[in-house]
Amino acid sequence: MSQGRSLPMDFRENVVILTGATEGIGRELALQLAERGAWLGLAARNQKRLRDVMKECEQRGGRALGVPTDVADESQCASLVAKTLEEYGRLDTLINNAGISMWSRFDEMESLAPLETIMRVNYFGSLYCTHHALPHLKRTRGRIVGVCSLTGKTGVPTRSGYAASKHAMAGFFDSLRIELLGSGVTVTMAYPDFVATETRRRAFGADGQALGESPVKEGEIMTAETCARQIIDAARGRRREIIQSRRGRLGQYLKAFAPGLVDRIARRAIERGK
Repeated sequence: MSQGRSLPMDFRENVVILTGATEGIGRELALQLAERGAWLGLAARNQKRLRDVMKECEQRGGRALGVPTDVADESQCASLVAKTLEEYGRLDTLINNAGISMWSRFDEMESLAPLETIMRVNYFGSLYCTHHALPHLKRTRGRIVGVCSLTGKTGVPTRSGYAASKHAMAGFFDSLRIELLGSGVTVTMAYPDFVATETRRRAFGADGQALGESPVKEGEIMTAETCARQIIDAARGRRREIIQSRRGRLGQYLKAFAPGLVDRIARRAIERGK
């Protein structure tokens, strides 16, 4: 529970579907939304972790439904939406957060299969959930939130397949935002920089296996708690997008006239692990 401050209850009884809800940014989003009174439809593959997060959310004042879901499977995304509607009767917010990463040069990858998996989870998973949720969000003039990455704005070495999936995600939601003008449904895109989470240990290495350890200096980067709070504040204000680091904002400014410098900044960030 957050200490020393009173949280706004702007998400009280707001029905929120959240994917990737059991680790990292997703877990923090779930807990913070629960503190704000949200009614949650939580999606993740690990049923035990899902039950644990549900219990924590209920202890913090929210309602929580857990739906075991692999977002790479469209039928499971459809079921997630249907079960949330069955539980709460409506849908107000969709947060597409589920994702998987990689940490390897493209020319060292032993197989392209991990890149296909990354695209199915990060891009198609968001697309599937949005497709099935959108008719219901139109009825409530609701919100769509995409948790993307700075790699959705610029290329980053060792993250080629991940960057490709996040560029696809960004392009899809930027296009959808225009299509939805006048519908009352808003699209907010979040672009985090490095965030301290355990999910990096599951990123694909060159051999297609999980890394098992993080290549990033986790203690020197943004916390998941801070990242989640910024995303919720942006969603509350129905902002178009939020770039979540000074380096990221500077990079977007420099990219227009000094793209080579942005490339060097990206390479240095990977080499330093922060």
